[in-house]
Amino acid sequence: MLKRYLLAPGPTPVPPEVLLAMARPMIHHRAPEFDKLFAEVREDLKWLFQTRNDVLILASSGTGGMEGSVSNFLSPGDKALTINGGKFGERWTKLCKTFGAQVTELKVEWGRAVDPQAVADALKKDPSIKAVYVQASETSTAVAHDVKALADIVKGYEETILVVDAITALGVLDLKTDAWGLDVVITGSQKALMLPPGLAFASVSEKAWRLADKAKNAAFYFNFKRERENQQKSTTAYTPAVSLILGLKEVMNMLKAEGLEAVFARHAMLATAMREGVKAAGLSIFPQERPSDALTAISAPEGVDGQAVYKNLRTQYGMTAAGGQDHLKGKIFRISHMGYIDSFDVITALAAVEMVIKGLGYPIKLGSGVAKAQEIIMGKS
Repeated sequence: MLKRYLLAPGPTPVPPEVLLAMARPMIHHRAPEFDKLFAEVREDLKWLFQTRNDVLILASSGTGGMEGSVSNFLSPGDKALTINGGKFGERWTKLCKTFGAQVTELKVEWGRAVDPQAVADALKKDPSIKAVYVQASETSTAVAHDVKALADIVKGYEETILVVDAITALGVLDLKTDAWGLDVVITGSQKALMLPPGLAFASVSEKAWRLADKAKNAAFYFNFKRERENQQKSTTAYTPAVSLILGLKEVMNMLKAEGLEAVFARHAMLATAMREGVKAAGLSIFPQERPSDALTAISAPEGVDGQAVYKNLRTQYGMTAAGGQDHLKGKIFRISHMGYIDSFDVITALAAVEMVIKGLGYPIKLGSGVAKAQEIIMGKS
């Protein structure tokens, strides 16, 4: 028997309580029962996003939220600044070009965070830029960009919005949407929200809505204004993912019972235990600065193929992690510690990594990383 462990940076494990909620008999999405449920989760999401703005709920993956965050705010020919520090920063560039924007791409070395001064310089050079697109947590590199510092810069431009992909950040990092002035914040269901894939969420500020009023790009399904009008009436423009929304209500009950500060502290502790455990085992983490608390990217040691580590974790020990992408393929592997993950998942992951790497012929002292993680976890408990 091989027990399965899901430690990839999405989809992430789903708690039993949430699975049971989604197994309830189907309800109709235009019935009063659904209207009540939908109104409740919309208020819950404002709490999670730390905003008074409407949080739109879309039946799509997180990329649908990203697409809508381009098409609803930019017209063909508008200028956009995209931060490309990884595979998903690259996606912002591709989306903006798809909808006819003139893109200034600020390329950042993978493994590093964007320098806020570089963003300030780009906006000073061209203040006609309408939107800045960035990741709060770049999943491909496990780097967290300093979105608060970026928001402080963008605030100075009345006609420019900051759009934040928080797909692996929301519910992990303390993102103060309103207090920091984040104009559009996007996430997806299959990360820290502990749900299966299929929902995207977008918080939109009044500043961003004003830009949306001027946008000329076509948007039918991902029409944020139409969705806002409907969702303010506790309904949706099109058929919602009813079972996922039933599960979302249970997720929000769990998160509210834990409390936001405790949720952030839990993720920070797990991330610290993982990173320090990796170092104690004689390995190194890939991010050179600002590592994300959502996941850890680990550099493959000299002479070891990172893809072999990732594949052997799954085939030998039943653990699904993730490999590197693009030019990082074979050079890193990634392990998630967001959502429905606890301290023993981190310990199990470190033990499996040690065993796989030793099995691939690299000298490593078994238990060294595990012991360090245990010390950190016991010190925080």
